[in-house]
Amino acid sequence: MVIIIDPQNAGISGNMMVGALIDLGVEKGEVQEVMEHYASYFGEIKIKINKTRKSGINATYAAIKCQDKQPIRYMKLLETLNQIEHDLITPEILDFARKVFRILAEAESRVHGTGLDQVHFHEVGAADAVADIMGTAYSYHKLEIHTQKVYGMPPALGGGRKEISHGTISIPAPATLEILKGGPTMGGPVNQELTTPTGAALYKAMVQEYMTFYPLIINSKIGYGAGKMDLPFPNTLRILEGESLMGNDKVSILETNLDNVSGEILGHSFSNLLEAGALDVTIIPTITKKNRPGHLLRVITRPSDTLKVSEAIIRETGTLGVRVLPQVHRNIAERKIISIPLEINGEQHKIDIKVGLIGEEIISIAPEYEDAKEISQRTGISLKNVMKQANDEFRRVLDRQTLL
Repeated sequence: MVIIIDPQNAGISGNMMVGALIDLGVEKGEVQEVMEHYASYFGEIKIKINKTRKSGINATYAAIKCQDKQPIRYMKLLETLNQIEHDLITPEILDFARKVFRILAEAESRVHGTGLDQVHFHEVGAADAVADIMGTAYSYHKLEIHTQKVYGMPPALGGGRKEISHGTISIPAPATLEILKGGPTMGGPVNQELTTPTGAALYKAMVQEYMTFYPLIINSKIGYGAGKMDLPFPNTLRILEGESLMGNDKVSILETNLDNVSGEILGHSFSNLLEAGALDVTIIPTITKKNRPGHLLRVITRPSDTLKVSEAIIRETGTLGVRVLPQVHRNIAERKIISIPLEINGEQHKIDIKVGLIGEEIISIAPEYEDAKEISQRTGISLKNVMKQANDEFRRVLDRQTLL
């Protein structure tokens, strides 16, 4: 199972996260109890959780009204949290909450140029933040999201300006931008604050991988958490749970233009780059600078092999630079290698068949090239015919028994 957190529409705040997780199936009475219990140590708190509609979308809204007793420093907040006990809160849940508060505190520390021991929560509100973070931490573990792969879509940040204790600032808030560094975001679509520092910190703590499009999944549950504002579009955070039909991984793409390399060197480089760790090598005829005919060398490699393969490209081709597109997401079908017997001219051979799957559906079959080449050389049968016979035999075997 996988989880997709989708704040593309209206951003993300703490109470929107709580609402979306309740909408996914957490018992709201338990969540409210946890939120009120912990937040009450930091201020007056009143929470009401109900269904609402936002531009026609049915969603769960966690209305939180609170008043801090006084501004509180990050270190003091942690000390107080460690002293509070509740039957529903495990050490693992509390560790997650501390992680979120640390993300918030580190962002404030970098923005204001102070140490963590000087950071205090006044803009986000201590009681409000504690309610949101403890409610989310409990729900996150109750739904066992911590055991699943969590993807994050780009949050909508909003725009415009707002007043804080330090004066007027532009939206998104500096802490929000600091927290979301390294991941994709979107401005607008209105001049309001859509993604808050608390919402950004929860998103950062939960998301394992960023995406700009939905992976291939079968949706099983969808939760909507409502925000406070009424906007010209649904002010909701969407969280999906589903079963992934495809594997995925990260790769780096390396490229360089070559206009003074012979065909012999290109051919030699091809095999040497594969030996150096390249997953795939493509050479594309193109027109380079000054209208010269040349080639685009494109190499796919694992991120951990980027430097090694880049050096191999430079050594092999003499190019002075290699472009790197790092950490590119790649959806991959499930792959299996199945060995089958293959009879040709009365002789028995063995050949591996590469099978591509989406779920249980076979979407491609391909005889292993090296196996087919060896059989072709031994029998004198053309490579094309060996591969055709292997494909035909695989389909016959598949019809007779279940191999997958």
